[in-house]
Amino acid sequence: MTTALLPVLTASDSLEHYSRAIKAYPILSAEEEYALAVKFRKENDLEAARQLIVSHLRLVASIARGYNGYGLPQADLIQEGNIGLMKAVKRFDPERGVRLVSFAMHWIKAEMHEYIVRNWRLVKIATTKAQRKLFFNLRSMKPGHNSLQSSEVEHIAQTLNVKAEEVREMEARLNGHEIALESSAEDDEDGHYSPIAYLQDERLEPLAAMQAKQTEAFESNGLSHALQHLDERSRRVVESRWLQDDGGKTLHELAAEFGVSAERIRQIEQKAMQKIKSTMLAYQA
Repeated sequence: MTTALLPVLTASDSLEHYSRAIKAYPILSAEEEYALAVKFRKENDLEAARQLIVSHLRLVASIARGYNGYGLPQADLIQEGNIGLMKAVKRFDPERGVRLVSFAMHWIKAEMHEYIVRNWRLVKIATTKAQRKLFFNLRSMKPGHNSLQSSEVEHIAQTLNVKAEEVREMEARLNGHEIALESSAEDDEDGHYSPIAYLQDERLEPLAAMQAKQTEAFESNGLSHALQHLDERSRRVVESRWLQDDGGKTLHELAAEFGVSAERIRQIEQKAMQKIKSTMLAYQA
């Protein structure tokens, strides 16, 4: 499958023109989508794939709007999201009983995230486990865009089991500086657990909010399922690194435990995370 299947958004095009163009493509019914997906999967019919793609281009544009405010061209975000949509169509299995719109969201966002990572100048903000915990939760827990009131600070501090001063400090840092999308090269201890997955303001889009609730429920049930598919060492690495209340172990601590290098532990962790992602995606479908 190539990008020739897609309408191209060039620098000379306006977003308004592109938006009007993609709205001309009809939204498929469940029956139409199933028939096209089966035809593409069994016969490699590229016209069927094209119809699946163009009928979901407005979804890509909608998701791209959720990443406004980061200084990146919407046209580029949309094109990257379209690539993710193509990947989703290529991997979509209509027999699983899931609509393409739900399956494609992961692939669309993943491509946009990769684009943002490649193009942002990164500034570190979350240097400790406690700060990362605050960073990953504070934005979604704030009741609005105004500064937190004392009662709100105390509530968040109690909920996250951190100090009120830490909540105020993180709020000030988030409001006053650019934020890190992922750790810098010298911070390789934590390079695989970065804020990139939390860029989008989920509260702005009703569809995204509904998807977030579904994802939260799915992750709660699916993580245990995914961990069971790892070998004992990989499961031990993941659980020790990210599923401990005390902040977890470092790469070097686990390297000493297993008698291997920290780089080897990193490789095990990367492979395990990829397998967890794949297993949970299959579980969701």
